[in-house]
Amino acid sequence: MATVQITQDSFTETIEADGIVLLDFWASWCAPCRMFGPVFEAASEKNSDIVFGKIDTEAEAGLAGALDIQAIPTLMAFRDGVLVYRNAGAMNAKGLDQLIEAVRSEELGQQVAEAKAQAAAAPEPEKADAAAE
Repeated sequence: MATVQITQDSFTETIEADGIVLLDFWASWCAPCRMFGPVFEAASEKNSDIVFGKIDTEAEAGLAGALDIQAIPTLMAFRDGVLVYRNAGAMNAKGLDQLIEAVRSEELGQQVAEAKAQAAAAPEPEKADAAAE
């Protein structure tokens, strides 16, 4: 699968989907972004089971601001709707392959499932406040 453009309108739906989502926050004027772009694109061709999304921080300034993107490129990884990685800076192909392997790992999958189960079991703040009254 080639990379897809992510906008403010498609962001939530994209990251909340089951599976792995990698997001590259970039801008056309950013030299490290231009160097990382082909690495990200090549990984998307090799890993068709992963959603590779690109977010142009110039076109999607509101989204970048809401996510507190302060340096680009910034790479985020989500697994089953949970943010599992966030880091600014370009990455080489080997580093990106290692990140993908780590995000795919069974151990991380179990941790994500446990975190989601705990979040689902926790009382919502409004309900907890109402119960306390």
